Parts: sequence; structure tokens; C-alpha cells
Amino acid sequence: MIIGLAGLRASSALHARVSASFVRLASTTSRDKFKVVVVGGGSGGLAVANQIYNRFKRAGKSLNPGDIAVLDAAEYHYYQVFGAGLRPKSDFRRPLASLFPSYISHIPENAATFSPTTSSVTTSSGSKIEYESLVVAAGIKINWNTITGLSQALADPRSGVSSIYSYDTCDKVWRDINDLQSGNAIFTQPAGIIKCAGAPQKIMWMAWDHFQKAGRGYDTNVKKYSDALNALRIERGIGADFQHNLVSINAGNRRATFKRPDGTTVDREYTILHVTPPMGPLDFIKASPIADATGWVEVDSSTLRHVKFGNVFSLGDCSSLPTSKTAAAITSQAPVLTENLFSLMTVGSLSNARYDGYTSCPLLTGYGELMLAEFKYGLEPKESFARYLGDQTARRRVSNDNFVQDLFPWAYWNRMIKGTWFGPSGPFRPQFD
Repeated sequence: MIIGLAGLRASSALHARVSASFVRLASTTSRDKFKVVVVGGGSGGLAVANQIYNRFKRAGKSLNPGDIAVLDAAEYHYYQVFGAGLRPKSDFRRPLASLFPSYISHIPENAATFSPTTSSVTTSSGSKIEYESLVVAAGIKINWNTITGLSQALADPRSGVSSIYSYDTCDKVWRDINDLQSGNAIFTQPAGIIKCAGAPQKIMWMAWDHFQKAGRGYDTNVKKYSDALNALRIERGIGADFQHNLVSINAGNRRATFKRPDGTTVDREYTILHVTPPMGPLDFIKASPIADATGWVEVDSSTLRHVKFGNVFSLGDCSSLPTSKTAAAITSQAPVLTENLFSLMTVGSLSNARYDGYTSCPLLTGYGELMLAEFKYGLEPKESFARYLGDQTARRRVSNDNFVQDLFPWAYWNRMIKGTWFGPSGPFRPQFD
């Protein structure tokens, strides 16, 4: 999909606020057998590892420090950032090792293969890790190389091409937007599954609002939440070409080529181009026995338990759960997975905990404007913040953008990944616990 702003003209730089972060040493281990192994130290992996440990502790069961291991070789953990100039990107990155409490073992390696019949995982170095229960929370693959010329254009500071989906390029997004004096601004969103599907629109809306505040006028060129957003797009004079997928970029002459559903292509001239790259399942999961036909970890949509291997669970972006892939979804998935895994390991059967498909996306539609889209399976609205924000189909005013730049990051670092945030059921404990 192409969403474009055209005919921009005038400009002032935004001033970002700086906040401090901390670093501490993580605990690592040389053990090769664990009660629970979690593959992935992202949002889902950290949240569920902490929740599992705490669940056993509350029940007075025998789960010793170090019985839960997380496999992840990443140097840093990132809060999903977007280049809207609200805060410096360094505020949203912390060393992964600093996020593990002493009771969680950190294995700084990546999983390479799964052997669910022997309850083991082989790491990238060839080490064999055995488990009683496995949780897969490895995330999603960003396919940068499927768009011809994209990698080269992103590396060129003068290309006008940027993307919020990489820590290395997210600050380039706002430089391009802030420097644009006139021309065409194009924002893309591919067909298919992507993480944080509202993010490509967030940056477009923030750019639009910035252009208005900077005095750069614009000309047009080309259910519940979707209707409201489309009405807002029309109201603001933003053109859209639906079912157009970006296939190549020629940064030299600033032209992007898009493919239509009928196989034909069309070129668009851009001054700046924000790219949301195609995404899909990770290769090592796609080739494994725990994957479905399309490459996602195949789990029951309600219990989050694997459909074939009873001691395997999955949540987040790498799972087959038929809902939008957001951190908000994980807040509701983690307690359900935890309760079912705990019940399986202690009494031999699943609990009555069920995931209803809840997910949400805080859509910034401008500075100080927030539309919080919340829904569950069947695209049925489930508005847990309605008592605070009222009807969320309209644009909501939130002072100083504090939901997105302050409250959500605070809740993420201090509640979610520490396992003490449980989605719409509240910050204390699940209703079924």
C-alpha cells in the first residue's frame, strides 16, 4: 500500500528529551538441562519467563533459581521505537543481559534446531539444551532484501529512504521528514503480516502533523477503527493506492516501483520514502517440526499450546495466533500461557485459561492525538481503556503525548518484561489466577 503526502512547502526542528538508562551484569549458565527453556529474549520471552517463575513461587512449588533459561544471543533489547522525534532512540534500548533477574538463566546463544520428540534444542554453537517445557518467543523476520535497492538506499544518508523498523535507520526517518521542504512524501505498508501493523501509519500521521505545524501546506495526489482512520485520511487530504506492494527502489532518480495485484507495475516519484519491509517467519522455525505450513509455530489459538507436541508453547510474533502481532497482544497471551504451562507441569493437564485474541495499537494521529485501537478475535472491539479515553473511534486528545512517550515505555520496562503486567485484566494478576 502507498500512502502519500505531496506538495509540501516551509520548518523548525523538534527538541528531544534525554533520559537515563542503567546497565548491570546478567547471570549466565553452563547447565544443559532446565525445567523451562524460553527461546527468545524479546517482549514475549522476558515477560513469560518472569511470569512462569513468579507463578511457581506464588504456589509454593519447587522451581529453583536457574531452572528457567532464556536463549538469546542479542546484545541489546529494544522497545519498539518509531522516528517521530518524540525522544532519542537511545531511550528505547538496553543491554539484554541487564534485563535478566538472578533467578533466570541467560544462555547468550540462539536456537538453531528443535527436536520436540527428545525435548531438546540445539544452539548455533552446537550445544544441546534439554527441557521439560519449551516456550518459543523468537519474534519475526524482517525481509529487507526482498525489495531491490532497499538496503543500499537505507545506507545512503542522501537517498531520502528510511524505515522505523530498524534501530540503525529509525533516526534517519525524522531527519528526512524534518528536512523536507517540498515534494512527495510516500509511506508504504506491505500486504501480509507485519509486526506492529499500526506503526507505518503512526509515522505518516506524525509527519503530516509536523508539516502543518511547520507551515508546509499540502495538496492531495493520487467496522470501526479502519473506517475512522480512512475518514481521517480523506479529511486530511492524504492520497492512497491500496494493494500496491513496493518491489524496488532506484535511489539515483528517486523512483519507487510498486506491483499491483494483477502483476503490472507502476512507478512513483518520491522526495522522501518511508519503507515498511515485508516480514515473515524466521528460517530456523520455518524449517522445524514445530512449524505450520506457512512457518509459524503451530499452537492452539486459545491455550497457546502446540497442536502436536504437548510440552511446547508459543506466543508473540513467531506464533500462529491469528491476531495482530503487537506487544499489547503479548500482555494478554503471557498470563494464559503461564497458567496453562504451570498447570500442565504441576497437575498434568491444562487450566481453564483461554486467550481471546486481544491486541491493541496506540495510533498517534498527530502530536497530542491518540486513537487506541483495541480488539479481540473476530475484530470485535475490546476497549479496556474506554473508561479513561471514552469512545476510541474518534481522535482522542492526550496531553503531551504522554501515553506513547511516557506511560507505555514506563509500563514496558517496569511492568511488562518483568512479568507484572497482565493486559486488560490489570497490572496485578490474571482474573483466572
